[in-house]
Amino acid sequence: MTVNETLGAWSELFMLLAAMTYLVAFVAFAWDVASHSRTLRGTAGTGERELVGAAAGTAATSGDAAEPADSRAGHGTGHRGRGYRTSARSALAGHVADEEMRYTGERRPAARVAVAVMVLGFAVHTAAVLTRAFAAGRVPWGNMYEFCTTGALVVAGVFLLALLARDLRFVGSMVSGLVVIMLCAATIGFPTPVGPLQPALQSWWLVIHVSIAVAASGVFTITFAMAVLQLLQARRERAILSGDRPGTGFLAMVPSSQALENLSFRLNAVGFAFWTFTLAAGAIWAEQAWGRYWGWDTKEVWTFVIWVVYAAYMHARATRGWTGNRSAWLSIVGYLCVIFNFTVVNTVFPGLHSYSGV
Repeated sequence: MTVNETLGAWSELFMLLAAMTYLVAFVAFAWDVASHSRTLRGTAGTGERELVGAAAGTAATSGDAAEPADSRAGHGTGHRGRGYRTSARSALAGHVADEEMRYTGERRPAARVAVAVMVLGFAVHTAAVLTRAFAAGRVPWGNMYEFCTTGALVVAGVFLLALLARDLRFVGSMVSGLVVIMLCAATIGFPTPVGPLQPALQSWWLVIHVSIAVAASGVFTITFAMAVLQLLQARRERAILSGDRPGTGFLAMVPSSQALENLSFRLNAVGFAFWTFTLAAGAIWAEQAWGRYWGWDTKEVWTFVIWVVYAAYMHARATRGWTGNRSAWLSIVGYLCVIFNFTVVNTVFPGLHSYSGV
């Protein structure tokens, strides 16, 4: 067995160990969510039942007496004045903030173990990607297997880096679960032995173009998870405002839908900038490789479609007031386009980019 074959075998072993480690992190994150959602359900349940009544009382004392206070504190029926809605939302924001503070301020050994295991998985995953690169003698994103495994590494890295600035452990189970899915998809769906690059890929633009595309895809994966949580949290907040008891206990430890939306927008702005560069760099590379900047190849078209969707998201969110669920759904649609571009376009449609190793 040659040195390159040995390194390739070690890379596959490291990749398997990384997937198993991420799976342990997923279980630890899920255990943390489950255990603390049970703890918070008892304390938060009383606050949720009293929340609407307290907001109605605030509205009544502030002069919004268009109808009796007990009517305004009903179960989502009848007319409610502007003062009531403002007071209810203010009370809801304070209620969610109190829950988040109580959750993040508690000692949570399972969450700490999960983060430590996630760091260990990231280290093993990095070793797997590096040994693959040394075995191939090039950057490790020349086919779908390598793109997926490197993309999963970026997802885990973005999450761990974000933890340094803000406590995002509430999304840890979704992130670690997505990383495990990506590694399994690469190993089962796109297994590719170590080998040289196709002639069309033997360019420095591979390092520039594909690396930025991998980074953008990693950021979009994080924002996809946050958009899903935003939709669930918004539904829970509507239930609280209508006087019902929401049944999803783990959302008691998740920030408000507005906070999730704001953070997701910032991350999507970074991902959109990366994807814009990816589109421009791809056009320049295409001119050098094929003598034209744009040729309506299927891959080129879907790369542009993704850019249009996220551009619409950025424009609608920033200038047209598309907030709340509409912005979350636009973010989700954009990520589904990314998945379609990576899976269906690469494997089904023929074109100049059909050298992905499958």
